[in-house]
Amino acid sequence: MTDDLSTGPRGRRFGLWAVTGLTVAVILAAWYLASNVFSASPLFLPSPQSVWKAFLTICATQYKGYTLWQHLGSSLQRLMLAFGLSVVTAVPLGLASGYVPWIKAIWEPIIEFYRPLPPLAYYTLLVLWMGIDNESKVMLLYLACFAPIYVACASAVMRIGQNYLRNARVLGARRGQVFLHVILPFALPEIFVGMRTALGVGYTTLVAAEMVAARSGIGWMVLDASNYLRSDIIFVGILVMGVTGILLDRVIRLAEAYFVPWKGKDY
Repeated sequence: MTDDLSTGPRGRRFGLWAVTGLTVAVILAAWYLASNVFSASPLFLPSPQSVWKAFLTICATQYKGYTLWQHLGSSLQRLMLAFGLSVVTAVPLGLASGYVPWIKAIWEPIIEFYRPLPPLAYYTLLVLWMGIDNESKVMLLYLACFAPIYVACASAVMRIGQNYLRNARVLGARRGQVFLHVILPFALPEIFVGMRTALGVGYTTLVAAEMVAARSGIGWMVLDASNYLRSDIIFVGILVMGVTGILLDRVIRLAEAYFVPWKGKDY
């Protein structure tokens, strides 16, 4: 039996996409009117045409020795390395902290101490310890990504009902089996939420990571363009970072749909 287009799931998805498209169209129209009709200063609000021209220029030629895609590639390389390292370390440590109280007692004070600190507050220390090359930048992004994943994993384990754990042990499950077959599946949705949050936090830290001694990167490009009041380049960088962030988040959501097919469903 097919879904009714107006009320079924496909109809609702089409309606949501239409609302999203309309929202984007309204924003673009308002931008065009403000910059072309109402003559907003191009220093504060460049026109869509000038931003598009700047985008094509730095795609075809270069900005300070690198094309737009090379700047973006440098940033993504730093971000993905830091994010990958944070996932493979924060997930097991967070799950273990939620499951074993003494592990939580060791690590939680450390993470809760640095988690609210602004990245620039300790970036200077990282530069002193690790130098001004990529190592300090990757470490800054790693620390930014680590905390949200750790907190999400630890809190997910602590929310598991004790009845589930007792029933598994009564049925003969060993400690490792309880972890793999009860705790991990229960925590998976929260793990992916923590990963999505961490990726967003890491992206927002990217500009800070590329402030010191960088010569490439999308965050550095925006920062450098601001020094020369190139608002068209700034808009290009911001739009590229925004679109890239949406795509990266979409990748994680697709992975979540694959590994956690039961999320949001009643069984």
